Amino acid sequence: MTSDTLTSDTQTASVQPAGPICDESREERILPVLADWRAQVAGAVHPTPRHAGAERADQIPREYALLSAEELDRRIATARAALGDRVVILGHHYQRDEIIRWADARGDSFKLAQFAAARPEADYIVFCGVHFMAESADILSQPNQRVILPNPAAGCSMADMANIAEVEECWDALDALYRDEGNSDRQAVIPVTYMNSAADLKAFCGRNGGIVCTSSNAASVLRWAFARGRRVLFFPDEHLGRNTALALGIPPEEIVVWDQRRDFGGIEDDATLLGARVILWKGWCSTHQRFTVEQIERARREYPGVKIVVHPECRHDVVAAADYNGSTEVIIKVIEEAPAGSVWGVGTEINLVKRLAREHPDKTIFCLDPVVCPCSTMYRVHPAYLAWVLEELVAGRVVNQVSVDDETARWAHIALDRMLANKG
Repeated sequence: MTSDTLTSDTQTASVQPAGPICDESREERILPVLADWRAQVAGAVHPTPRHAGAERADQIPREYALLSAEELDRRIATARAALGDRVVILGHHYQRDEIIRWADARGDSFKLAQFAAARPEADYIVFCGVHFMAESADILSQPNQRVILPNPAAGCSMADMANIAEVEECWDALDALYRDEGNSDRQAVIPVTYMNSAADLKAFCGRNGGIVCTSSNAASVLRWAFARGRRVLFFPDEHLGRNTALALGIPPEEIVVWDQRRDFGGIEDDATLLGARVILWKGWCSTHQRFTVEQIERARREYPGVKIVVHPECRHDVVAAADYNGSTEVIIKVIEEAPAGSVWGVGTEINLVKRLAREHPDKTIFCLDPVVCPCSTMYRVHPAYLAWVLEELVAGRVVNQVSVDDETARWAHIALDRMLANKG
């Protein structure tokens, strides 16, 4: 550790949202502070647990950790103006407002992937989201463009639940089982990876006749896959896969779960897999796991006439109990088009819910989960990181670049192009 650089999981305190705070979202896990840095040097602070993607450098010069919100805004604005059209800033819907205000485009992962591919004139793409999104932007961008993730430790717990070794092990087992089914003009199984996955998993799908999906176009992607294969292997999100398959009319008995933590996926007999049309990876979003049917029932008791809209990463019983379900873009559209005076209980990340409530004061909008809980890994993109990377660009230096190797990018590009062609 140098004297002017911090590497830590702890962060400066900022104004917290009203209501109880879950442990995962405490601000001190986001941005290093000088006091903690001094304590670490003295050996007084024990290392804290880090999420699976945190081996990517999470560091920032100390001066940025000590700046006020007002000074950070001033320096971001100055650097942004100096860079002009050379930089485009993308902000995922789940980012905090202090980041979203600087975004040239905001959206879900699908919309931002499209936007990144359509801006060849920018030298730099600053992606305020998580690592897998920045990887996809790098794959889809032009060779002369460089993609920057302000804090490389911003990741996704769901994406960390599937790795290439586990997926290849599953694939080999399925191939051995299905290869004796006889001749067919369709593949035995088509791999489909959710956007929330590493670049090497997207490349795996590209090499094996598969595709990437997002929550915006999952139904369209599954239809595409079934037109080419007899089955789908869907990873890493079990719930999005199940909700989409059931909505398309796939019977529950033809949907099975492959638990990568157990021998042969925890499946006891070959007949289960031979009769399956959808094989789901056992993965989930820790934020959307928090929503329950009981929360929906309480909302209906407390707000007669309330409408419930949830993300399809929620468990199926939650989706079934809601009035609507869809991607962040769908959730936004449903609420924007709702009549004034309507009441909405929303099951998705709190930053988006609070933003919707602020932007639509003529409606009552609240989060179903009474415990305020931002996505703790995406929340790592703090304005201090944005100020740092922009000022480095002004000085002619690129920090925190995300770059996918050529071979991985080539195959992942194929799977992403298939995704972009299936808009839903």
